[in-house]
Amino acid sequence: MRPSGRILRQDAMDASYVDLADLTHLEFDYMRWLRIVLRVARARRVLHVGGGACSLARALAAEDPGGRQEVCEVDGDVLAMAREHLGLVRAPGLRVRHVEGRAHVRAQPDASWDAIVIDAFVGARVPTHLVTAEALRDAARVAPLTLINVVDNRSAQDVRAVAAAAALAYPSVWSVGQRVGNTIVGGSTGGGPNLSALATRAAVDPSPARVTPPGQMARIIASTTPPRDDSLSAEAGRRFAVAGM
Repeated sequence: MRPSGRILRQDAMDASYVDLADLTHLEFDYMRWLRIVLRVARARRVLHVGGGACSLARALAAEDPGGRQEVCEVDGDVLAMAREHLGLVRAPGLRVRHVEGRAHVRAQPDASWDAIVIDAFVGARVPTHLVTAEALRDAARVAPLTLINVVDNRSAQDVRAVAAAAALAYPSVWSVGQRVGNTIVGGSTGGGPNLSALATRAAVDPSPARVTPPGQMARIIASTTPPRDDSLSAEAGRRFAVAGM
């Protein structure tokens, strides 16, 4: 860890890392992959669902203060910790809201953002209500690109479930990641990021990642049932079971 680096831990997990001397530094591999996707897509207006220390949003705002980064964080204690110990302050191009993410997405006008990034967890689990077919359809109304950080093991059960839901919202679904750990599931319209350029850049990251293109993803999720809103009450708030962390 860098001398000026700080880690936010939640539930015994490293949830966020920020370098107070260099906000553009992203320690976690999946955050660098997210930045690569957003750069390739030329997405400057990004709505972030899940904040933590707001590491990615702060890095993007530091690089492009003329852009627009808005963070939704439902946990007020996390925001207080980030402000008190992790250097979270007002900055050009950055807005942080204490608000539930799905409700905030629902309130956005059509096509008002370039991209939505969903990086929200309870423990190592993505809250299911954020990634149902209905939730992602609403995301697609708001932005032509949605990126979802999923943690999984070699079975990729949760990656498949999220991708199947995204496929009901976006015509193109793909992923960036490694065989285990974090995988970025992406849903995009026809004008989404150039996946060839994305694959080239992701391959030379300090933690190289590979792109699973739409055709291959379609075969992977062909028999997968996506999560839907009508299953939430029956599951009593149950979230995806994730192994590997």
